[in-house]
Amino acid sequence: MHGAGNDFIVVDAINQQVELSGQQWARLADRRFGIGADQILVVQQSDSAGCDFRYRIFNNDGGEVEQCGNGARAFVKFVTDKGLTTQRAIRVQTMNGIIAPRLEDDGSVTVDMGAPVLAPAQVPFDAAGLAGRAEGDDTLWPLQVRPGGTGAPLLFSVVSMGNPHAVLVVDDVDTAPVLESGPLIEHHPRFPKRVNAGFMQVLDRHHIKLRVYERGAGETLACGTGSCAAVVAGIRRGLLDSPVRVSARGGELSVAWAGADAPVYLTGPAVTVFEGEVTL
Repeated sequence: MHGAGNDFIVVDAINQQVELSGQQWARLADRRFGIGADQILVVQQSDSAGCDFRYRIFNNDGGEVEQCGNGARAFVKFVTDKGLTTQRAIRVQTMNGIIAPRLEDDGSVTVDMGAPVLAPAQVPFDAAGLAGRAEGDDTLWPLQVRPGGTGAPLLFSVVSMGNPHAVLVVDDVDTAPVLESGPLIEHHPRFPKRVNAGFMQVLDRHHIKLRVYERGAGETLACGTGSCAAVVAGIRRGLLDSPVRVSARGGELSVAWAGADAPVYLTGPAVTVFEGEVTL
């Protein structure tokens, strides 16, 4: 399946027993030796009261992660198409909380991603000893990411959407050094759980272009939580107004946020590409 080009292997772990190692997940996600995907989504029965399903996410390096917004859209389409639920709106248990995706009449999916986490320590981000710069309601943090400490620090917003994001505003996202700076930002020691690095170009107050270098996956064609984090950062900086159209390399997403402790709503496509079986 895919959501705006962010592609997934979706595994039904309700009607079959699935217990794989990180190495096996990584092999499945390998585009030459496996099936190929940015992430693997595992559909399980929930063990939490009030939730319909449990949602587990493995990056293509085999590591389990907290959240995936584009994957959440694929998840609700999968369980609906497979007859695992008759509800158009469900509550789903993730590693880092509960999300509420809803299948819309036009086939798109809207996900209540919950409220953003903005306190640096909870992202988590180590801001000790750094002098943040206020911009609107946001704080921009200077980080030296270039090898050898050369060049001026880059200014980031930090946001968690259930997983950590660093958002950088750039003049031109197409020429931004995503593949060069992305892994340096991802592995910066001030992010103890690593981080997703977002490069955002503001086109107008309701439209951005975005590229995201995802933690454990590299650059993907779209990133749902990265889109949410970028829009939250842009609104807090006074650059954007809700709702915001997000143009990613794989397609278009829409993000709405009323500010403060309000939930962030992510809307976009979810598409089934093919089904199959694999022997491990």
